[in-house]
Amino acid sequence: MIKAFKNLLTSVDVLNTVNGGISEPLLSLREHQYGREVRIRVPGISQEALHVEVNGNDLTVFYFIPVQSLGKVLQMPHLVYNQPIPYFIEVTGIKAVFEDKELVVKLPFNELSNGYNRKIEIEKE
Repeated sequence: MIKAFKNLLTSVDVLNTVNGGISEPLLSLREHQYGREVRIRVPGISQEALHVEVNGNDLTVFYFIPVQSLGKVLQMPHLVYNQPIPYFIEVTGIKAVFEDKELVVKLPFNELSNGYNRKIEIEKE
């Protein structure tokens, strides 16, 4: 339910209209020998405001935007990154750190990163 709600907000860009505009995140993907990295910088958003979560098989980076509605302040999520985690990433090894004002999400490879290979013997009936 929350995922569908987040996707809806992103797809119709409600928060941008309601909140008077938001910063465009800078996103880069890098691949290294040990794994992949997602580097994210969101101008105007503090490091403490960013959240990184694994939900099912998706990696999500988001922050909340306060929106006033009917006299109440609601915290509306704004997605920065939401993608499926590839099968060759070690999900339990995913880490997030800040380097030079950038959020760096490290996605280490697992043993399947070189492919899965095995010889299959043919059984006789």
